[in-house]
Amino acid sequence: MGKRKEKAVFNSLRRKIRKRDATLAVIGLGYVGLPLAVEMAKSGLSVYGIDVNSKKVEMVNKGRSYVQDVSHRDLRTVTRNRRLVATTDFAVLRDSDAIDICVPTPLRKTKDPDISFVIDAVEQIVKHLKPGQLVILESTTYPGTTEEVMLPRLESTGLKVGRDLFLAFSPERVDPGNPRFKTTNIPKVVGGVTADCTKVACDLYGITMEHVVPVSSPTVAEMVKLLENTFRSVNIGLVNEMCLMCDKMKIDVWQVIEAAATKPFGFLKFYPGPGLGGHCIPIDPFYLSWKAKMAGFEPRFIELAGQVNSSMPDYVVSKVNDALNDFRKSLNGSKILILGAAYKRDVDDTRESPAIDVIRLLKEKGSRVDYSDPHVDVIAVDGIRMKGVPLEARRMKYYDCVVIVTDHSAFDYDMIVKNSRAIVDTRNALKDFDSTKIRRI
Repeated sequence: MGKRKEKAVFNSLRRKIRKRDATLAVIGLGYVGLPLAVEMAKSGLSVYGIDVNSKKVEMVNKGRSYVQDVSHRDLRTVTRNRRLVATTDFAVLRDSDAIDICVPTPLRKTKDPDISFVIDAVEQIVKHLKPGQLVILESTTYPGTTEEVMLPRLESTGLKVGRDLFLAFSPERVDPGNPRFKTTNIPKVVGGVTADCTKVACDLYGITMEHVVPVSSPTVAEMVKLLENTFRSVNIGLVNEMCLMCDKMKIDVWQVIEAAATKPFGFLKFYPGPGLGGHCIPIDPFYLSWKAKMAGFEPRFIELAGQVNSSMPDYVVSKVNDALNDFRKSLNGSKILILGAAYKRDVDDTRESPAIDVIRLLKEKGSRVDYSDPHVDVIAVDGIRMKGVPLEARRMKYYDCVVIVTDHSAFDYDMIVKNSRAIVDTRNALKDFDSTKIRRI
């Protein structure tokens, strides 16, 4: 293919995108993919949402959102006018000009990256690949995935990236439940395999994103996401260690943090807690750690932060034990109520939630454990389903200790303090209460 024809493919795709005549396929309709699909459809693109979960597909097509950051109203608007159509059929990829992969990237039990969902998505794309398409990976992964894993598979079709098709990585930066920062106003980092790949991917995101940040390569973009969340993991690990240290020294760590935060430069406020939760912060540093070790580098800060953060559920249980000792009770046989099963305030996401670990550890000690969460009806602990209980004043006296693991704004903290025998507060939710029944981490 000559240079003129090569540029013709590039220019044709850019025109389609800029005129909003392009069709986008989003693979994976979770907390990243569904908001992206809706916003792109609202901006005028025709969007296919692809997911292997037929229940999700059915709900999307009925305009019923299962993602907190997508309203039923917005979803109904784009499904009723057929701007967004959900399907389990990957054959629609053939009719798409751009393909965005938003599938999970969990860790194996050995803490190694599991990119099998990404590979499965790429294999489906290869079956339906055609010249002039743009493929973007958004799923968090280790540096090198786009060029080392995706690129060879796509080019096995005989099509050349940068000439016949375009490939880029753009890390998702979604913060579920954040009322201020949504899909459209979070700056979008984009790194393409070639300069043309970057340009056409920036064109796509520029349709709906307020600010697009191009970088020199997919590897840089992949590292950006890992740095962001490793930064948080390490700093949370530092403040969690500070919490443990202050506990030994009988110093109020919360007062220390708030006073330190008055410095107008050189300090960022992080808070201790019962452990790390969500898909990103507990997992992303292990992707970077694994890749670093493959390169012969020992990432000591990352490993240490992981050790400190993963020890926090045990520390919470030790605090519960201390609270029970005040009543000459032991963990074995005590009745414990966990407040909050989601990994953070005011969301329904339980992925990697420290509440699960705290419940499991308490059960191993022989405690009888219930949980209450206004956003989470059912959880699974070691494969066993637990159903949440209502948070009612008459129930509170039944429990020997209440543990605040997630500080949901819907909780009635006045009622909780009034009716509980003992409380362990892992989030400083009761900072305005002065009671001998409260133990803070």
